[in-house]
Amino acid sequence: MTHTVDWSIVGPALIAGLLVLSTHVPLGQRVLQKGIVFIDLAVAQMAGLGVILADVLGWEPQGWAVQAAAVSAALLGAGILTWMERRWPDIQEALIGALFVVASSAGILLLAGNPHGGEHLKDLLVGQILWVTPEQLQPQALLAAIVLALWFGARRWLGQAGFYMLFAVAVTASVQLVGVYLVFSSLIMPTLAVRHAPARWQLPLAWGVGALSYALGLSLSAMLDWPSGAVVVVVMGGLCCALSTLIPTKQPSH
Repeated sequence: MTHTVDWSIVGPALIAGLLVLSTHVPLGQRVLQKGIVFIDLAVAQMAGLGVILADVLGWEPQGWAVQAAAVSAALLGAGILTWMERRWPDIQEALIGALFVVASSAGILLLAGNPHGGEHLKDLLVGQILWVTPEQLQPQALLAAIVLALWFGARRWLGQAGFYMLFAVAVTASVQLVGVYLVFSSLIMPTLAVRHAPARWQLPLAWGVGALSYALGLSLSAMLDWPSGAVVVVVMGGLCCALSTLIPTKQPSH
């Protein structure tokens, strides 16, 4: 059984996805260049750990205290990653994976006594993008504008620590809006798909395939009544694979 697409619900969700893409595609380019693909999973999981801790403490789910806990946890993770990269640069990817596993396990332990713990964990990972409200979009849009201004206007002065901090703030806001899986997909999949395209076309193509993925995925989710986050991830994976095959691979020069 199919349903009609209610754009009063899908519209805000699509805007949320586009806002996430706006910052995560350029940040994803830097992540691929540095070879630290799983950094967003680790930082997102740290932010999620902050949200879980705030929930355990009984704080208001949408309150500023929860946001402060999430940002603080993500910045802590960014600080740890910065220190580890300076201390052990040769095993950075392995250390990022270790941080992700530890943060995930800590979150599971915090939710162990919560009868709704499984649902909380699912919401954190898959997200509830279809339930995004216009009120949630306003601070996200402001943050996206600030992140993009810093990235394109002051990137050369950010340095390693500045990149991690900016990344942590961007991911913290996104993971609460769309979930860990969509954050990772938005960061990596479009950028990976266009890596062989001419440099001047990489950002437009990545933004384009990401936007199409959100539009198509959310529409299918609404029509088929399937979990929205999971549908968008699968659609994005398929479209990005298709785009990647259409872009000629650069041949090494002899």
